[in-house]
Amino acid sequence: MQSPWKILTVAPLFLLLSLQSSASPAYNDLSRPSYSNGHTCVEKLFLKTTCYLVIDKFGSDIIKLLSADMNADVVCHTLEFCKQNTGQPLCHLYPLPKETWKFTLEKARRIVKKSPILRYSRSGSDICSLPILAKICQKIKSAIEQSVPFKDVDSDKYSVFPTLRGYHWRGRDCNDSDESVYPGRRPDNWDVHQDSNCNGIWGIDPKDGIPYEKKFCEGSQPRGIILLGDSAGAHFHISPEWITASQMSLNSFINLPTALTDELDWPQLSGVTGFLDSTVGIKEKSIYLRLWKRNHCNHRDYQNISRNGASSRNLKKFIESLSRNKMLDYPAIVIYAMIGNDVCNGKSDPVPAMTTPEKLYSNVMQTLKHLNSHLPDGSHVILYGLPDGTFLWDNLHNRYHPLGRLNKDVTYAHLYSFLNCLQVSPCHGWMSSNKTLRTLTSERAEQLSNTLKKIAASEKFTNFDLFYMDFAFHEIIQEWQKRGGQPWQLIEPVDGFHPNEVALLLFADRFWEKVQLQWPQILGKKNPFNPQIKQVFGDQGGH
Repeated sequence: MQSPWKILTVAPLFLLLSLQSSASPAYNDLSRPSYSNGHTCVEKLFLKTTCYLVIDKFGSDIIKLLSADMNADVVCHTLEFCKQNTGQPLCHLYPLPKETWKFTLEKARRIVKKSPILRYSRSGSDICSLPILAKICQKIKSAIEQSVPFKDVDSDKYSVFPTLRGYHWRGRDCNDSDESVYPGRRPDNWDVHQDSNCNGIWGIDPKDGIPYEKKFCEGSQPRGIILLGDSAGAHFHISPEWITASQMSLNSFINLPTALTDELDWPQLSGVTGFLDSTVGIKEKSIYLRLWKRNHCNHRDYQNISRNGASSRNLKKFIESLSRNKMLDYPAIVIYAMIGNDVCNGKSDPVPAMTTPEKLYSNVMQTLKHLNSHLPDGSHVILYGLPDGTFLWDNLHNRYHPLGRLNKDVTYAHLYSFLNCLQVSPCHGWMSSNKTLRTLTSERAEQLSNTLKKIAASEKFTNFDLFYMDFAFHEIIQEWQKRGGQPWQLIEPVDGFHPNEVALLLFADRFWEKVQLQWPQILGKKNPFNPQIKQVFGDQGGH
């Protein structure tokens, strides 16, 4: 997936394209909950300023062009969000105008000839060039690039703030003024006086004078869950309500500030580290919630070290954000799940840019050596294989995208072609009408999975055991079909690429079943004191 800053740059493009279907029928999206804590002044300022900027600079001319029966592609090219380079094909999502493209575009440009909008777009200005937001933008960009919390007073890589790499991504700090207090550490003096590991268990039982942490957690084998992933692991999601005009209202965008400051990701609802109840109405829970249910001493011990666009090649740029002290902290379960970007890119010829098995071996070994130097003894690492992404085209290509449901004019095949033309596709290799290319991409993915399997079978490390697990999407499809569902319902409807929340939770369920059956030692013991922990500490401080 593209970097978050590129996504925000092209956001006006998708807004313009959505205007084409201004009366499209409602789409049955699974709504996201609202988070009042995420609606801080920073988020509100960023969002409101963006909206005012777009309306002030573009609103008048967009209305003029649409009133002249120009479709969204014409508007996009007229305002220069879309461009056709010399010698390159014309990229368009909707059917071409009845008149020639050149004539239509010249007519549209005459309509906005005196507008300041083109001068603005040619200047390269963006929202972050505004003085009021420049410093904030730089801090946000730095936090995202380094994958560490924007607000972290004691610099322990944990935060009391939800978004901008805060506790949506890793356990909530319970004392942001003390760097020795954070989720996942072994308790300091059995937490007699304070909660040093933020699991909500501390103090002394007045009945017998035994510290609660010692009584409830000693010998229970606490452990954390850490994900090294890409946009799928971070749960990338764009709500159809944001691009489908008939669904747009003030409530439609209530979660947009949270989404923007989480890079359009929803880790708090992801399959590995999600800590909120599912919004999709299925009973399955994330791996973190299952670990917590198994042992309440694991409360808040999760880290989602995922990035949009992450792969084995660039993981080294942000793996330092992982927080684990081999001497002071509990062991961890680490899931390595770079499931797409080693074979996925948006280039016109994607094959040469794919990672080779030899390079993958080198990259993964570098990652594992880093983990061995940071993880406490007794940890476990699971390498996830890559999927066979041909299911995307097979199940989606002839279905209508949310942008095309009104006029029956935009299928996923059209969307894939459009994104490939612009060279911004998240995965040209699989999101393509070229069957040979789709097959080549799947063959390379299988080669890389086999490389990961060989590493897990042959390499040994002192601080963790190493395992391999297939990314068996066909098993998820079969399970979903048993429940009466269809395969296309497991894919994000807007981007037509990422597994959605249902798929991620089904993967978590399948992961848990396989680990319980094959490697039960990974999960640790069931804590018999869970009822007492709940009785004394309630929700343990929430998240």
